[in-house]
Amino acid sequence: MSDESLPQLLPPFAERVLDLAERIPPGRVMTYGDVAEYLEEGGPRQVGRVMALYGAPVPWWRVIRADGVLLPGHELRALEQYRAEGTPLRAVRGQSMPRVDLPRARWDGR
Repeated sequence: MSDESLPQLLPPFAERVLDLAERIPPGRVMTYGDVAEYLEEGGPRQVGRVMALYGAPVPWWRVIRADGVLLPGHELRALEQYRAEGTPLRAVRGQSMPRVDLPRARWDGR
C-alpha cells in the first residue's frame, strides 16, 4: 500500500492552521502571528512550522511574515500568486522584490 493511499493524520493544531489558511480570501493575507492570535493557540513560530511541514496543499502564500517580506526560497512562486490574486504589494527602495502591503492586504478573519 502506498503512502498516498493512507490518510494523513495531522496534529489538531495543524488542522486548525491549515483550515484557516484555506479560508483567507484571495488577495488577502494573515501573518503567522495573526493566525495564532485568531486561533488563540500557539504563536508565530508554531504556525510557521505547521506551514513549512504541511502547508503545500493550501494557499500558503496567504500566510506571511509580519514584515511582509516574501517567503525566502519561494519569492517568485508567491509573487506570481499575489499578482494573479491582486494582493496589494509595495516596492522597497534598493530591493528587487516587493513586499506585501500589510495595511491594505491584512485579513482579520471576518
